[in-house]
Amino acid sequence: MELKDKYEDYTESEFLDLILNICDANTESEALHNIWVRNFTKVIEHPDGSDLIYYPDAGADESPEGILQTVKKWRAENGKPGFKA
Repeated sequence: MELKDKYEDYTESEFLDLILNICDANTESEALHNIWVRNFTKVIEHPDGSDLIYYPDAGADESPEGILQTVKKWRAENGKPGFKA
């Protein structure tokens, strides 16, 4: 999986794949998993960072798709760029 430097460099599908890989711990390497989590936290710019995955708010959709929607909504509400078309 190719990691991007900015959220807007990802397509929605690529970013969902990143979330899925993080949630499923789709690697035997803890170091690689940590790199994925750091990239997620950096590019989303959301104040809750990786807590969106590991410590979601009560009642939040904890699925990868729900996490994606939370990030998209927050970024739109805060004037941040969206995904690459």
